[in-house]
Amino acid sequence: MSATGVMETTQYLTFKLEDEVFALDISKVREVLDFTTITKVPKTPEFMRGVINLRGSVVPVVDLRLKFGMSKTEKTVNTCIIIAEVSVDNETTVLGALADSVQEVMDLEPGQIEAAPKIGTHLNTAFIRGMGKRDNTFVIILDIDKVFSVDELALVQANQPEAPAEGAS
Repeated sequence: MSATGVMETTQYLTFKLEDEVFALDISKVREVLDFTTITKVPKTPEFMRGVINLRGSVVPVVDLRLKFGMSKTEKTVNTCIIIAEVSVDNETTVLGALADSVQEVMDLEPGQIEAAPKIGTHLNTAFIRGMGKRDNTFVIILDIDKVFSVDELALVQANQPEAPAEGAS
């Protein structure tokens, strides 16, 4: 049984968080950046690591490992920031997501994707679009629009300071 809403082959950017492989629909990904200096913003949730200056725009950066109950992302030679577009309530927010490493862009057909697992009523798995199957392993396909609640995104948007001057980064 294929996941609903997926009728044709779709490309996904795969990345690692700890030992797990996750994927985002490539249409949601703007670019992948090397790890850069992140400016911490006071009074934000722990998963909100801060903001970066992306060509003059302030972009909030979140730590998906913390959001998913894992340990904090530590900077390594492979650590990167995935710049993605998140849509909630018909508003699009650009944000950066820390990843331990980016793997590849892969094609998945509907037959290679199973519906998200039902793990009881206490755990919210709405942010999992499905489970991609490839070479006897699973790839957790995220629905980036559902990873963050409306309240969390409002908090991220409200805490964006003005972008520093181009030469002052």
